[in-house]
Parts: sequence; C-alpha cells; structure tokens
Amino acid sequence: MLSEIILRSREKIGIMIEAEVIKPESLAGKSKEEIEGLLLWQGSERLPLSRFFDVELKGSPSSSPEETHILMQGDFSRVKRIGEGMKAGSMEIDGPAGMHLGAEMAGGSILVKGDAGSWSGREMKGGWRGMTGGQIVIEGNARSQLGGGLVGGQITVGGDVENFCGIRQSGGLILVKGSAVRGVGAEMNGGTIAVCQHILQPSPGFMEMAREESPKAGEVQLEGRYVKFSGDYALSKNPKGTLYCREV
Repeated sequence: MLSEIILRSREKIGIMIEAEVIKPESLAGKSKEEIEGLLLWQGSERLPLSRFFDVELKGSPSSSPEETHILMQGDFSRVKRIGEGMKAGSMEIDGPAGMHLGAEMAGGSILVKGDAGSWSGREMKGGWRGMTGGQIVIEGNARSQLGGGLVGGQITVGGDVENFCGIRQSGGLILVKGSAVRGVGAEMNGGTIAVCQHILQPSPGFMEMAREESPKAGEVQLEGRYVKFSGDYALSKNPKGTLYCREV
C-alpha cells in the first residue's frame, strides 16, 4: 500500500537549506516525529526539519522506498538538493524547487509543478556522470545546466530552459516544450534533446542532418516540423548526440 508523506513549507526561507535527506529512501518507514527530527544544514547550523516544514503522514507507514510518495506543498525555491541520490519511490513538488533537484538520481520519479533551479538532475562524481534513470517532470521553467551529464532516464520541462541544457549529456532524453537560450547540448556525446520551440543561440558544434515531420525523440512523438542536428563536433569527430529543434 502506498504511503504518503506531506511536507508543507511554513514560512519564507532566507539562507538556503541543504535538504538531501528529503527523498523516499530517507523518509520511508519513519514516524512523524522521526521525520521532524531529521537535520538540515542552513549555513553553518544544523536544524531540525520541523523548523521549516510541517509534516503529515497518510496511509500505512511503509519501510519500502518504492511504496513511498512525498508530496511537498509551498515554496521550496530556497531548498537545495531535494531528491539527491534518489533510487526509488516518487516525489511531487506543488510549487518551485531549488538548485540540484534530483542530483545523482538513479530511479523513481520527481514531478515539479513550478519552476526548478539550476543544475537539476546533475551529478558530478569523479568526473561528469549524470542521472542514470527515472524521470523528472517540471511543469514550469528550468534554469541553467538542466540535466548536465545525463546518462539515462528522461527530463521533461513544460516551459523554457536557460543556459547549457544537457551539457556533457551522453544518454537519456531531455524534452523542452518551450524555448532554450544558449549552449544546448554543449560537449554532448550521446542521448537526445528536443526543444519544441526555438533556441536563441544554437551551439556551433552541431551539424544539420535532416528536416523531419513529426519525428520521434526517444519514446516521445513530436508534433510539427523539426530540424535534426548531430553533435557536439567540438567535442568529438564522431558524436552520437541528437538535437531536435522546431523549424522556423
């Protein structure tokens, strides 16, 4: 049976919070009091989770991350590292999320109904290595370096993205339903990026391969006419990255 843990932001947060403990693996099987007592870094202080959020448990407590759903309600734009290292379960953020959302993510799903901060879905560990599975869905906009180092899984953005979306991507799919600024797919060597509107400053290392009507990007069917690019030739003479952008 699915267990739901609800976290509600209580007040506007000043100094950013490091909240890598907010993920199914850390909260599964814990009581309300145990969750409230988890420590978060704010600057040089470690403070209990209850200092910032109200906690509510619904359903039967489950010790299994796979059967744990975390619902976060309110403004979490000043909360970093939500879902870091997540491998199972599901999370839903009914509002904006802070930087490093889903960093080191290897499974499960995250749905953000607001905007997401920079470096969402990115991991750096002994070199560039990104999200390897699962799914992140953002119904708003995303900032810089979304999906940096992506290896697998899928990131979907309902709005626009800022700079260097998919930097160093080697696998997986990034679907941007809005527009992108610049540096899309920089140093990309695999995987697929689809931008459903326009790219303000296309990366110079990409070569046009074809123009296609309603192409398929990964498992996603695109609607309309798109330009298909291969790259990044600035990184490799034989890159395997694919970039789709709507034809203008």
